[in-house]
Amino acid sequence: MSDAGDPAGDLRIAVTGAGGRMGREVIEAAADREAVAVAVAVNRTEIDPVAGVAVNDADDLDELLASEAPDVLVDFTGPDSAVAYAEACADAGVPLVTGTTGFSDAQVDSLRAASDAVPVLKASNFARGVAALRRAVREAAAALPGYDVELTETHHNAKRDAPSGTAKSILDDVEDARDDLDERVHGREGDAPRSPGEVGVHARRAGDVTGEHEVLLAGNRETLELTHRAGDRGVFAEGALDAAAWLADRDPGWYGFGDVLDAGEK
Repeated sequence: MSDAGDPAGDLRIAVTGAGGRMGREVIEAAADREAVAVAVAVNRTEIDPVAGVAVNDADDLDELLASEAPDVLVDFTGPDSAVAYAEACADAGVPLVTGTTGFSDAQVDSLRAASDAVPVLKASNFARGVAALRRAVREAAAALPGYDVELTETHHNAKRDAPSGTAKSILDDVEDARDDLDERVHGREGDAPRSPGEVGVHARRAGDVTGEHEVLLAGNRETLELTHRAGDRGVFAEGALDAAAWLADRDPGWYGFGDVLDAGEK
């Protein structure tokens, strides 16, 4: 819990994975917003306070949600943890925003089950520019029938899932726009000419790259490249807080970051 009191009228959030890259970013971004207070922060290992917010044991989350009654929980952890936190939110009646990626189909089903009880917003990326990129990709893929499509994503060397959740969402967009593209080929080696129906997918892991996604469309003696680069993780934290503010008063259900953007939330 925060060492400072929570001013009346603030959005009171809970943050899981407070010791992780994104958990810290969310807490620090919340500290910079006058209308947001961190009511609960948890982590699976003991850590020092983050931006003046005391961090509790994640095993105590159920009790903390009941006693502190935050308006929404923001989660950037791992698939197993996120599912457990979603179940805790459903039991406590707390809306959930999660940017965790790498879920199995069964784990997504578990998240959707939680959305029967509380509003759940799941997004692979909370950058507004990525949302714009996805819309541009859908339009370009539909407007360029027959063009080859390749996707390359680059992230820091500690990222676990490959390709990234954002890359998978972009690939879904391409396949929705182009019925002829239905096979994802991950990298190439040896004798590997391009086959009809193929979308090339390339994941790179290096250094401390925050996140880059590039979609290449090529055909008819021309190429089109659509690219998004995130300068730092703060952009994702800000988007997650926007999503939290929007979600707090929603009815139970399944939501995406596009819903926030379509509503014009700032």
